[in-house]
Amino acid sequence: MPGDTRPLETAPCAGADLLIEAGDLSVRFGGILALSHIDLKVCRGEIVSLIGPNGSGKSTLVRAVAGLVAPTSGTVWRQPDLRLGYMPQRLSIDRVLPLTVRRFLSLAERSRPAELEAALAEVEAADLIEHSVHDLSGGEFQRVMLARAMLRKPQLLLLDEPLQGVDLGGQLALYDLIGRLRRRHRMGVLLVSHDLHIVMAQTDRVVCLNQHVCCSGAPESVQQHPEYVALFGPEAARRLAVYSHAHDHEHDLAGNPVPAERTSQGVGK
Repeated sequence: MPGDTRPLETAPCAGADLLIEAGDLSVRFGGILALSHIDLKVCRGEIVSLIGPNGSGKSTLVRAVAGLVAPTSGTVWRQPDLRLGYMPQRLSIDRVLPLTVRRFLSLAERSRPAELEAALAEVEAADLIEHSVHDLSGGEFQRVMLARAMLRKPQLLLLDEPLQGVDLGGQLALYDLIGRLRRRHRMGVLLVSHDLHIVMAQTDRVVCLNQHVCCSGAPESVQQHPEYVALFGPEAARRLAVYSHAHDHEHDLAGNPVPAERTSQGVGK
């Protein structure tokens, strides 16, 4: 109905396809309300993107799903023995320490050398294995972080701002890579992003947060929702409609479209 601001319905899934479910989840830090009465599901094989203004609780929700933040009230259900791959928003590495990519990955997960090499190859960064992590570009470092998350062979991949420090061409290539990994392993993906135009083209479902769920659903539905327009403005909603197209292509490292399923060579910088 006109003016209806109720959240849109989320996609149903159940049984083995349901990976996580947050129910009536609230989180407070002292007297500060970070999340209020959140309901969220992530299913096997889908990409769910969390969007919202700074301070809206996106990272807190990802950390609650990962079990790193305890709910003040409500619940987080995870499929038994669910394997999570987590890529945090920030990771500080002491620049005084000499640290190769190989050593960095081995510290994160006890894996055989062949498994480290395979994880880097899967994110198209095999040639970085002996490089110093301190010398990597933004795109290279994010791919190494993605390889680190993939070492656990996750069923659910949690990505908090995976495009930080990456230029536009690298952003498009990295999102295409995430999509290919999702299809290859039939993982669920829950990601946080400020890159709204890319999110709208690449995701299956969008959840718009501002401490509570403002709206959720397919990208083309969310961008027309009154609460989305109130948060981002009518001009942003109009411009983003252009990007919500049938995504039947991928992008090379310069951001140019290439036929889907063609594997990029090299690393986004």
